[in-house]
Amino acid sequence: MTDLGRSVVRIATRASRLAMWQARHVATCLETIDPDVVVELVEVSTEGDRDRARRLDAMGGTGVFTREVQQAVLDGRADLAVHSLKDLPTDSVDGLVLAAVPERENPGDALVVGGRVAAETPGGGLDVIAQGARVGTGSPRRKAQLKHRRPDLDVVGVRGNVETRLRKLDDGEYDVVVLAVAGLVRLQLAERITAILDPADVLPAVGQGALGLECRADDELTVGRLATIDDAATHESVIAERAMLARLRAGCHAPVGAQSGRRDDRLWLRGVVLDPEGTRRVEAEGVSDSTDGAAVAENLGVGVADELLGHGAAELIG
Repeated sequence: MTDLGRSVVRIATRASRLAMWQARHVATCLETIDPDVVVELVEVSTEGDRDRARRLDAMGGTGVFTREVQQAVLDGRADLAVHSLKDLPTDSVDGLVLAAVPERENPGDALVVGGRVAAETPGGGLDVIAQGARVGTGSPRRKAQLKHRRPDLDVVGVRGNVETRLRKLDDGEYDVVVLAVAGLVRLQLAERITAILDPADVLPAVGQGALGLECRADDELTVGRLATIDDAATHESVIAERAMLARLRAGCHAPVGAQSGRRDDRLWLRGVVLDPEGTRRVEAEGVSDSTDGAAVAENLGVGVADELLGHGAAELIG
């Protein structure tokens, strides 16, 4: 408690502009619900932030943007952590709980085309990319799906935050970069979007567009606070997506895509798995057998994963 009797809630976050936006957004939500709460941000440097040279999979892939943030909560420097949910490994950390998932932003991927390149045939989605263009993305999922649909493209790696990637595009290092719609919207950079990719061409990452709020499992006060800003529909969707990813035994950076939503009050989930070069692709879709609940969502994710595995997904991931 502060001297004024107000409750201090400390949020652990990475220090990037996008991460800080996400943490401040959660802070605003908490302060709006409870005016007696005052939020402090605890900036944390992660391995993924410090090492901008190596590919993420070369650093172990999973947890490179979350481990140190989670540790700040475990050791008491912070009360909760705010993650981009697509970066959060599906294996839970002892002592922590994913207590809330606020309402999701657009989960899709966006194409940002540089000024030097024009589409040969104007249109939407992949049609805006010229033949043989150099496309920058740090995501094996995006690379595999782009190569599957457009094998003519030169898809190459890129590291750095949103602003860094856009600067590299503007400097001519790439003809096109692929970024999450949510990040561009949150950073007020939506005007840079040339086209939003159709999920039929490129499915989003598991959890993309959603925020994951973790706290200590035994911190009943924080668990209760976070429940007030949880969005049940979003939370159930990401439970299904993450259950699918966990069953596939694939990391956050594997060539796995997912899309979920509601249809006739039932949760549906679609998943895709490709080999790294996009030459082989398997897909599956399922619908929940009842209306709601975490267990229902998890069962749906496991069922879709089992269908993907039956089509040979394990070989593609491996």
